[in-house]
Amino acid sequence: MRFLKVFASTALVLAPAIAEAVGFGLYVRPQFRTEITALPDGVYEVKAVGSSAPVNYWCGIGDYAIRTLGVPNNQRIYIYRAYEPGVRTVQFSLSPPPGADTKPGYSITVRKVGANMSASSAQNYCYDNFIMDTF
Repeated sequence: MRFLKVFASTALVLAPAIAEAVGFGLYVRPQFRTEITALPDGVYEVKAVGSSAPVNYWCGIGDYAIRTLGVPNNQRIYIYRAYEPGVRTVQFSLSPPPGADTKPGYSITVRKVGANMSASSAQNYCYDNFIMDTF
């Protein structure tokens, strides 16, 4: 009986560490990935690997912008070229695309040129443990 109590106590202590090691819990990037390619004129192409949910693209560009490019958290990120189903890519820019409506909306879309959000808002989708596959 004593062995069982020690085993149960150890399991309770180690459970959070084990959960994070296998990808559960807070501060763990979900199993969705992106590939970022820098294009001319400050445009970045994001290709989804795994899910093509809109938040996957925003997570990818937001994380890249903050960690790699070093942009401030409040920097706006704009969709420069909308989602292409066959290629599964979206192009983003740190400056508004010419002639596009850039009024911020409430929808998380990758199908509207000019749609935008702050770099930190985009990066926060990386910490979502539940990503919906809807447009």
